[in-house]
Amino acid sequence: MNGRTVLERFPAGGPRGSWPAEEFAHARRLEGQAAEVVMDLATDTFLVIVRGADATE
Repeated sequence: MNGRTVLERFPAGGPRGSWPAEEFAHARRLEGQAAEVVMDLATDTFLVIVRGADATE
């Protein structure tokens, strides 16, 4: 629908100093995917997405 694929979801209320969504996205970028982190305000979660792929969300 909007040209993105959600790879993983992470709750926004993680422990202080912990960035699991950013770490996951970084690992995907090392694998060659153009992963990025966006915030879904409606569900209070961080989404790791790839833009331009066939959307599953």
